[in-house]
Amino acid sequence: MTGFLEFYSDFEDAEIVFRGIPYDGTVTFRPGTRFAPDATRVASHGLEGYSPYQDKNIRDYPICDYGDVFLPFGNTERIMDLIEADAKEIISTGKKLLSCGGEHLVSFPLIKAHLEKYPELKIIHFDAHTDLRDKYLGEKLSHATVFRRVCEYTSPKNLYQFGMRCGRKEEFIWGRENTNFYPFTLDQFAEAIKAIPKDTPVYITLDVDVLDPSFFPGTGTPEPGGVTFHELHNSLLLLQDYNIVGADIVELAPDYDPSGVSSITTAKLVRELALLLT
Repeated sequence: MTGFLEFYSDFEDAEIVFRGIPYDGTVTFRPGTRFAPDATRVASHGLEGYSPYQDKNIRDYPICDYGDVFLPFGNTERIMDLIEADAKEIISTGKKLLSCGGEHLVSFPLIKAHLEKYPELKIIHFDAHTDLRDKYLGEKLSHATVFRRVCEYTSPKNLYQFGMRCGRKEEFIWGRENTNFYPFTLDQFAEAIKAIPKDTPVYITLDVDVLDPSFFPGTGTPEPGGVTFHELHNSLLLLQDYNIVGADIVELAPDYDPSGVSSITTAKLVRELALLLT
């Protein structure tokens, strides 16, 4: 394993911590997101540390690549507890956490940990899928149920969802009635986030399958009709003046894209998210 790009700080000195969460235990179509953290690290060395979009350089900020959370196989509830405890330990020190999954279920314990510290947290969710089922194949803990579980710990009105183009009819109805629900495109993103006060803590959860699979095939549940990198990245840049306290990026499955383009796209998004956290 190699560390991510120029995340050279020691843990003690870091203000931002990059953490891999190699878990895909509830994936129901194409597994392999457990390999994403290391693939993202390797791909990052094809990038520069400088972001011309934000006019910031990674090396100017104390960011630590703290490796991966060690997770056993099996017992989903125990794994969720381990991820949550790890996140709490890191953010209790005053550091910001940038996590790299893994499947989207890992966002549930990460968001729970942040909600404990920031009860008024607003959650910005980019995804091709609603992830609003109450159960999937009889299970309440699944990458298809993430945000129904999250909404058991915070008001659905604290959840802003963008880009969804796949889910059961009941999920779309529930989203429209309960969350801040903006399916299909990111056209309403700029207007929607105006409702979030800029000093309010914000958490970003980015499922890379929000991107169109015609140029991002490396994901376990590709869904045609997605947004472009340009559209997604421009939306992220609109958050530069907001109080971003944590973020995760999930669902890269690198082995389904032997070109490596999906991995380097994910690495570039990690760089941009890290700089948004500074």
